[in-house]
Amino acid sequence: MNETDVLVIGGGTGGYSTALRAAALGLDVVLAERDKVGGTCLHRGCIPSKAMLHAAELVDGIVEARERWGVKATLEAVDWSALIATRDDIVARNHRGVTGRLAHAAVEVVHGSAELTGPRTARVTGHGEVVARRGIVLATGSRPRMLPGLTADGRRVVTSDDALFAPELPRSVLVLGGGAIGVEYASFHRSMGAHVTLVEAADRLLPLEDVDVSRHLTRGLKRRGIDVLTGARLSDVAVLDDGVRATVRTARAETRTVRAERLLVAVGRSPVTDGLGLAAAGLVADDRGHVAPADWARLETSVPGIHVVGDLLPPPSPGLAHASFAEGLAVAETLAGLRSPAVDYAAVPRVTYSSPQTAAVGPTEAQARDAGHDVVVNTLPLTAVAKGMVHGQGGMVKVVSERGGRVLGVHLVGPHVSEMIAESQLIIGWDAEPADVAHHVHAHPTLSEAVGEAFLTLAGRGLHQQS
Repeated sequence: MNETDVLVIGGGTGGYSTALRAAALGLDVVLAERDKVGGTCLHRGCIPSKAMLHAAELVDGIVEARERWGVKATLEAVDWSALIATRDDIVARNHRGVTGRLAHAAVEVVHGSAELTGPRTARVTGHGEVVARRGIVLATGSRPRMLPGLTADGRRVVTSDDALFAPELPRSVLVLGGGAIGVEYASFHRSMGAHVTLVEAADRLLPLEDVDVSRHLTRGLKRRGIDVLTGARLSDVAVLDDGVRATVRTARAETRTVRAERLLVAVGRSPVTDGLGLAAAGLVADDRGHVAPADWARLETSVPGIHVVGDLLPPPSPGLAHASFAEGLAVAETLAGLRSPAVDYAAVPRVTYSSPQTAAVGPTEAQARDAGHDVVVNTLPLTAVAKGMVHGQGGMVKVVSERGGRVLGVHLVGPHVSEMIAESQLIIGWDAEPADVAHHVHAHPTLSEAVGEAFLTLAGRGLHQQS
């Protein structure tokens, strides 16, 4: 048998962050990964998709330059092979960085599948039995979920994974699912010139976000020419030689036929537990495949010494890479015997990298009211500040605060708001009140000035917005 202090099963963001922090604290660590270190985020999710969305932003910039600013620029074509080569180079460089960092930290990376054989033991393909003296960390991630009755063929019916590695761009695409992944892929394909239909079963896009976020996002996507159908359901799909023919039941109980070269199914992700051997360790997944911790502060399951991070966790963990980093740090420090603060999920930012972007931290207005808070709300359009007019994409800042108390939530829609949310994360995490934020001076002219202006108004000191 091979012995170690900590066995981490899964080398995605949650797994490798656990391994790195545990090794830095002097623990012996074995990291078992059956694919590539870096996981979904690095190879099939966050990094490659955001690289592609950056390319889409450049394309949009050429259109804006011509149509809005009088710059006589034209887009000759998009060289798909060159685009994906640049994307893959970014992924490869990140992958080398992560593997090099693990090697430097003396983490033993084992390539193979791991199956639990007990509460402190696991069998790793090609490596034999591993005994973890301090504990095992489950970080096996997730995969795209497919609707019953649909089968992804990688060509006409695809998942987000398939769309990344498609050999060419489609001229038309039907995106099923109006969450962050569906919205981002709808936005990307529209920038690349495709006709896009976006179908969401809920009554609005990003149904977990604030209703005003959904409204402004939908307005922005429709302005770009995306056909958005909310409260709509796919009732039938026929796969043809040249694409798909889908029947959609709309919110008005009307039937629409949508033809597209590609159907992209983006209806969520499911935890990966196949072959993990949960039962042998005394664990049971819930009906959605998550493994819930018995102690959320320690992210420790009902079996002492077995911890969970990343997409394997149920809500309130949001299944986001940056939350996984925080979970990995917390678990590693717990296994090293340190008192690590629990992950504050209320202060974890949520971002959708479409055009327009959305970013939020804290509860929505409805959630705050449902929790019993007496709230005051201020909404400021980004066009209320000069830089918002320069960008000309609309958007807003919405602040939800306790009456006479702390800020509860901040919600943003507009260009580059993914880079603006960090300030609001600190505001929420440090229990600041509007007057605390209003005291600080924001640079002018900037988009972040709109955040400062929104808080000035709530503090009764508004300049460009009436209190």
